[in-house]
Amino acid sequence: MNVTIMPKKLKGTVSVPSSKSMVHRAVICAALAGGISHLTGIDDSKDIEATLQIMQEFGAHIKKNGSDIVMSGIITPQPAAIANCCESGSTLRFLIPVAAALGIRTEFRGQGRLPQRPITPYIRELSKKGVAFAYDNTMPFLMQGKLQSGVFCLEGDISSQFITGLLLALPLLDGDSEIVMTSPLQSKPYADMTIDCMRKFGVSVTETPEGNYRIPGGQSYQAANLHIEGDFSQAAFFYVANYLGNNITMQNIPQSSMQGDRRIVEIVSDMQLKKQNGQNAAFHVDATDIPDLVPILAVLGTFGDDISTITGAARLRIKESDRLTAVSQLINTLGGNVVVHEDGLEIHPVSTLQGGTVESFADHRIAMCAAIAATQCEEPVTILGAECVEKSYPAFFEVYQNLGGNCHGIILE
Repeated sequence: MNVTIMPKKLKGTVSVPSSKSMVHRAVICAALAGGISHLTGIDDSKDIEATLQIMQEFGAHIKKNGSDIVMSGIITPQPAAIANCCESGSTLRFLIPVAAALGIRTEFRGQGRLPQRPITPYIRELSKKGVAFAYDNTMPFLMQGKLQSGVFCLEGDISSQFITGLLLALPLLDGDSEIVMTSPLQSKPYADMTIDCMRKFGVSVTETPEGNYRIPGGQSYQAANLHIEGDFSQAAFFYVANYLGNNITMQNIPQSSMQGDRRIVEIVSDMQLKKQNGQNAAFHVDATDIPDLVPILAVLGTFGDDISTITGAARLRIKESDRLTAVSQLINTLGGNVVVHEDGLEIHPVSTLQGGTVESFADHRIAMCAAIAATQCEEPVTILGAECVEKSYPAFFEVYQNLGGNCHGIILE
């Protein structure tokens, strides 16, 4: 589907969708818990649907009623399962150790760029602890064996998703385990979010002064009732839209949150304050802990008053797209000036964007960035492959229209 947007300001109220990061974690914890858990405030997306379906494959019972989910935890794990992760890196990396801890012989499948995203730390560490992989650097691949407790040494500069996967799985093992970080952990707020969610389901983890994680074995997840808060990585599009002169009121935004992406509020507020004080509005952001904000920050910087920079973002090259290249091509095609560096972006401000036809690169965050940038363009913007927003925010263009946006889709033959 292509979507063409006529330049127009947005105005109205939007309920920010639930935090996808939190939903993944809560669904997995509930599936591993004894008893019945109630999760509320959950918005649909392809990534979440993938995690839900796989937990059912593993043996959980799930009943959905609108935005509410009732889950009965896994009593007897299935001996074998097919895990279709679609394009969700979180689903894949969270559930490899979980399947291994449960002893489920699992065939992992995926689409898009997911088969090329690395799982090297798991291949190395889990293979030492009773797990065998039939893996040829792509998907599908087969994993079997029962995970054993012990010490797991992981790099922190690839993805915190590996840490989360092990954190979720290791309490299920008989013996105690430790995750030893061989380099500083990037995106640490995501690991903090995992530990917080586990505690709500009755499972404990200890972080050492050295930044390692000690996980007692023999623990049991306990059923819990949990409401999922709004997602700051999705709210970021609307915060930036407001900076660009739109007038959007956001609901379902928590007053306090463990989400690292809450930093968008600080960054946008600082830009607004500089403008009000007659200073050059620009930012210089280390995105090590907030990689999902990088694309929309590039749009924000495009309408600053001075050069803005983003560093610490090299890992974005292995997301749904090479996001550094994708967002620079998006903005430059529209008439902006973004320079790609090895680990980030240099954003030169412009007064307006022209418009034109842009690629989504099959990346939900790039497509949504294009729609927000369109509110500042002189000519229409056509987004190719805009259906990719279904990965995280299927209702995005419906919400956009409800805010007064003028967009229409063309279904491709």
